[in-house]
Amino acid sequence: MPEYLSVTSPWDGREVGRVPVADAAAMEAAIAAAVRSKAAVAALPRHERQAILRRIAAALARERERLAELMVRESGKPRRFARTEVDRAISTFSLAADEVTRGAGELVPLDVTAAGEGYTALVARRPVGVIGAIAPFNFPLNLVAHKLAPAIAVGNPVVLKAPPQAPLCAHELGTIVREAGWPSDALTVLHAPVEIAQQLATDERIAMLSFTGSSKVGWHLKSVAGKKRVALELGGNAAAIVCGDADLAWAAKRCALGAFAQSGQVCIKVQRIFVARERYDAFLTLLLEETAKLKAGDPSDDDTIVGPLIDTAAADRVQAWIAQAIAGGAKLLCGGSRDRDVIAPTLLAETTPAMMVECEEVFGPVATVAPIEDLDDGIARTNASRYGLQAGVFTHDVRAIGRAFDGLDVGGVVIDDYPTLRIDNFPYGGIKESGFGREGVRYAMDEMSELKTLVVKYR
Repeated sequence: MPEYLSVTSPWDGREVGRVPVADAAAMEAAIAAAVRSKAAVAALPRHERQAILRRIAAALARERERLAELMVRESGKPRRFARTEVDRAISTFSLAADEVTRGAGELVPLDVTAAGEGYTALVARRPVGVIGAIAPFNFPLNLVAHKLAPAIAVGNPVVLKAPPQAPLCAHELGTIVREAGWPSDALTVLHAPVEIAQQLATDERIAMLSFTGSSKVGWHLKSVAGKKRVALELGGNAAAIVCGDADLAWAAKRCALGAFAQSGQVCIKVQRIFVARERYDAFLTLLLEETAKLKAGDPSDDDTIVGPLIDTAAADRVQAWIAQAIAGGAKLLCGGSRDRDVIAPTLLAETTPAMMVECEEVFGPVATVAPIEDLDDGIARTNASRYGLQAGVFTHDVRAIGRAFDGLDVGGVVIDDYPTLRIDNFPYGGIKESGFGREGVRYAMDEMSELKTLVVKYR
């Protein structure tokens, strides 16, 4: 009999469901099945792949409330954000359905030199092969969708490791995908311990590893991945820069939400806030007011913004980092208290770059706030990090926008909003220790395909 993992609610500890734990034989069977299906799914015509993706999106729409409820229970995500995540997953599969018929390739003229006269080239995209995918707990449906939707659109089979803390949505999505007509051998969703899951990086039959998760694990997997293609969507400690011309009320509202929604368990959460010195006091007053409005507690309550962290170990770590910062001289502006595994939204001032709450990814409801002399100071302090995922800049000055875009060492710059903004069609990813490669359906499709060139002598 297989071993089973009990999935419990981060809010009340009740069992939500159980999933089988994959052993070496189960992993081998999943990879072998994917390899067997490779030629068949690569040969699926575009209209069939498109129809499958549309059926998946339609099924998600029908199951919206059930999936949102499952997400609340298994991950502690507040209900309002769970519903939004299902809607995003619907959009992700719908975008993939649209993209199937685009980007088939291009015609490249070769008569750019005398040697190329009489020749032309057709450049087409072909599926790369079996995708090994590893997804995180914080978006247990849509970040799985960002692995599966582009893979299906291109024609790649997938072996997916579900997040151990919240695997049930991934398993539900796997069932929906297969019922929509995707061949069963071409998708296996499993829960596996680390030593078994690592085969997705080391097995030569896996053509590409797509990983979303912590920087430590991601870079380790890349180090053992050999020659396969690797895409890493890793952590960050995103900054928001509030310039002197910013709309302070808007900036404060968005920074509070970006810092504390979903308990800050978002890679692009607002972690570091830098504010023009001449407006710092006024901004801080508004930020504290906005933070006080955020309801914390039961994730099943429609008004809750800050639910529990994923488990007690995560809450213990975040609480320890807060205590470390205060012991080192940081000033606690609000929060810091804890009820079960719900940590109240916590703002810290007078922190230093060496403190964990600044230099590492806190992945919890904690943010730091500090004055800056000007935009250049804010850019420099933002860049003084080993991470580089996204940044937000609150300004209306077109010259400041240009300086921020050119100067910030991040994968994405959001103007007049928080760095926590992600729309599922734009290229999303980071630089430095935040990873490499890009998601966003069309861009992930590029990552999951190979260019193949046909040269024709036509004259």
